[in-house]
Amino acid sequence: MAVEVTPGGATAAQRNGSTSEQWVFLAEDAPASNRDLLGGKGAGLAAMTQAGLPVPAAFTITTAACNAFQQANEFPAGMWDQTVAALKKIEEKSGRTLGDAANPLLVSVRSGARESMPGMMDTVLNLGLNDETVAGLARQTNNERFGWDAYRRFVQMFGRIVQGVEGLDTVFDEAKKRAGVSQDTELSAEQLREITQELKEHVQRHTGKPFPTDVNEQLELAIKAVFSSWMGRRAVDYRNQFKIPHDLGTAVNVVTMVFGNMGDDSGTGVAFTRDPSTGVKEIYGEFLPNAQGEDVVAGIRTPMKISKMREMWPDVYRQFEEIGDRLEQTYKDVQDLEFTVERGKLYMLQTRNAKRTGKAAVVTAVQMVAEGLITKEEALKRIQPMHVTQILVPQFDPTARAKAGIPLGKGLA
Repeated sequence: MAVEVTPGGATAAQRNGSTSEQWVFLAEDAPASNRDLLGGKGAGLAAMTQAGLPVPAAFTITTAACNAFQQANEFPAGMWDQTVAALKKIEEKSGRTLGDAANPLLVSVRSGARESMPGMMDTVLNLGLNDETVAGLARQTNNERFGWDAYRRFVQMFGRIVQGVEGLDTVFDEAKKRAGVSQDTELSAEQLREITQELKEHVQRHTGKPFPTDVNEQLELAIKAVFSSWMGRRAVDYRNQFKIPHDLGTAVNVVTMVFGNMGDDSGTGVAFTRDPSTGVKEIYGEFLPNAQGEDVVAGIRTPMKISKMREMWPDVYRQFEEIGDRLEQTYKDVQDLEFTVERGKLYMLQTRNAKRTGKAAVVTAVQMVAEGLITKEEALKRIQPMHVTQILVPQFDPTARAKAGIPLGKGLA
């Protein structure tokens, strides 16, 4: 089944928060074509869900709710009730409940504006963990170490991203040094339990309050952090530079957790349907076995090339390739994909049109005309002034650079 998506956008009234007061949409019911209302991630989740692709149960709080929050500094009337109702629906689908010590549901909370931009809130994973639910997660998975690893990650992310506490990564790195290990995966369940307590104490010292253990409070604080990040300095500067309106707002996506750190048959990654540097038509990206999403981009461990996944999990790779091709055929553009593999099962977490270099923009535009995906007129419209500038600037010959075999320079990134 192909993903059917048609262009569309919110009205000015919707963007300003004057909707019929439906602030929250389940992914299967959301207007997938309306990126203005759902944001890029929310629209992608809705389109993939409605096309029958393997996507965890999710719901999206709209950009209109964000704009209403910016104006009043509080959730708009009815939004929290709709959020709770949507949460109940994904609880029913998963057979688990947020905050249930015996059978806990965990979710991720992600920002998602219409345009991808730096400065927005990073994803928070494993929301719903506390001292009671961590035991339930360990029983669910029959893996105590996994439970405490998930809790450690959550405290570290929530404290840094939502509460703005600095130094948590340092606390974790120092704990690893004391344990005499270099990789997270070398820590035992007992060591992770002790480190989690250290992280919680660090949060309390810096905030003056205990780390929040009420799961509804965790969700509320995370949603508010996403909304507030829309007016963060980096996000505002980026919008100013690229002429993106400030009244679009960002959506919030709440997605059932799937776990890439459940063993050697699990993992996570990011990939493009074509090389974003050269335009070569091949899957390009990275993945990490036995890891969660932030591990790929945080530099904690060195990711593998996506081609390695073909060797490790050929069936999963084949399915991923087919899904990437379907999404490219639907959106008629190179796709930037995020995915997780949990115990051998592939889950798609995001699809969006990929950013690329000037060279790749020209190459892919020509390729897609030849493939009949777009017209010549559409291809010309995709080449932006900055793409032309990049192409005209003198560049090193990549083949000569490869033959040299020595770095061009050294310095701090």
